[in-house]
Amino acid sequence: MPENFAAARLAAPTPAAPLIRWVERRPGAAFGMFLVFHFTVWTILPALLYANLPLDLIEALVYGREWQLGYDKLPPLPWWLIEAVHRVFGADIAYYATAQVAVLIAFALVFALSRRLVGAVGALVGILIIDGLHYFQYTAVKFNHDVIQLPFWALAGYAFHTALRRSDLGSWTLLGFAVGGAVWAKYFVIMLALPYALFMLFDRQARRAWATPGPWLSLVVALFVASPHILWLFQSDFLPFAYASHRAAPIRGWFDHVLHPSVFLGSQIFFLLPALFIAAALFWPREEKKSSIDPFDRRIVTLLAFGPALTMIALTAVTGRGAVAMWGYPLWLFLGLWLVMAARAGLDTTRLTRIVGAWAVVFTIFVVAFVANYLVLPYFDHRYRAALFPGDRLGAALTARFHEATGAPLRYVIGTMWDGGNLAHYSPDQPEVLIDGLPRRAPWIDLDDLRDKGAMLVWTQSDPRQVPAAFAAIAPSAEIGTPFDLPMRREDGVVHVGWAILKPR
Repeated sequence: MPENFAAARLAAPTPAAPLIRWVERRPGAAFGMFLVFHFTVWTILPALLYANLPLDLIEALVYGREWQLGYDKLPPLPWWLIEAVHRVFGADIAYYATAQVAVLIAFALVFALSRRLVGAVGALVGILIIDGLHYFQYTAVKFNHDVIQLPFWALAGYAFHTALRRSDLGSWTLLGFAVGGAVWAKYFVIMLALPYALFMLFDRQARRAWATPGPWLSLVVALFVASPHILWLFQSDFLPFAYASHRAAPIRGWFDHVLHPSVFLGSQIFFLLPALFIAAALFWPREEKKSSIDPFDRRIVTLLAFGPALTMIALTAVTGRGAVAMWGYPLWLFLGLWLVMAARAGLDTTRLTRIVGAWAVVFTIFVVAFVANYLVLPYFDHRYRAALFPGDRLGAALTARFHEATGAPLRYVIGTMWDGGNLAHYSPDQPEVLIDGLPRRAPWIDLDDLRDKGAMLVWTQSDPRQVPAAFAAIAPSAEIGTPFDLPMRREDGVVHVGWAILKPR
């Protein structure tokens, strides 16, 4: 009797049954609906809840307007894109939409490869699994170098599989374009290219490709696409690499060769827990089913799913340098596909219902957490949140002071990336920023022109009654103004604003 009752419960229709049957019949359309839903939610949420642009977007607007082939921190592509969006749309919501477009392109490419290997339903399941990673939703709203990597890494995986299976020059060309484009996105591309090359050396079947023109064409295309930035790197003595070295924790002893890779691995496992929760229905209850996946396809997907992550962990272990947990952004794009391929169970209606349900739970938790973090918690925890900074008030107040004191438009700001960037973005005059008061950080600025047209100095992290030393060195005749406070949004914190004016000469 209990067994019959359990079977009846399992067979009983659920409120979601019509939706699941539609997904089974039209998985491609379901994937399209998923993309629209994902885009809408994660574009609108930050547009509604962020009172101020986050640091990554402020930085993009400071750098992007200069249209340089390289900068002192990172490659220029995401900054160029944000500047282009700024010029075309001029609205903050467009920046959040740009981030989601990058995510959706990556999803579409992963889906295209997955559909070829596990069918459309399996491909959709693989995407739902990786959507459980905060990399693709909660934190992706802050468009930056990590987010723009995603479409290039997804394209590289798609092209790499196609090139090895079909040996056509078009796919090798596409792979070269993806790797070359990834150089413009972030130097982390080495974690993509190295495991691909090693796979082609050690896999017997993949090694045959070296006897064809394909890999060499791919290399030439990658170098051609990246060549303007590579040339700039040589001319600048590889300036951005100093920033990357600074971001990685230094070596303190032999134990760091174990500790740092372990910490990075632990952070990635923690981030993967929601995705693994979604994937659990693939493996429980257990069912043994003969796999029809070609062994070579399985090896390629295993490389795509784990090769870059293992390379990152191995290099961290060898060097002993620390790794930032957020560097894991592009590492798990193909994990969902690998899990679908690894599961021995069939994707029947019951399992699909559980997977969709688990994804809905995870997605809802991320949405609720995002809303709570920016709409509710600020009234209780009083933690500093950059997205609640009063940048618009800062821009209006200091621009008005400059106009009143000089009768001229504000053309230059001297300040940190955050303070100066906020003033520059929210000022109606849209001035340029001399970052940290250091000409080497903004070599495009003509200091004579700055002194001719004057500048506003701004700082919020030190004594507001004293001009920071670096700012005073570049503008010794600046006249300090009376400090003032600006309230943070949705909390009781205040920003103590120090400012000074370098009058036009």
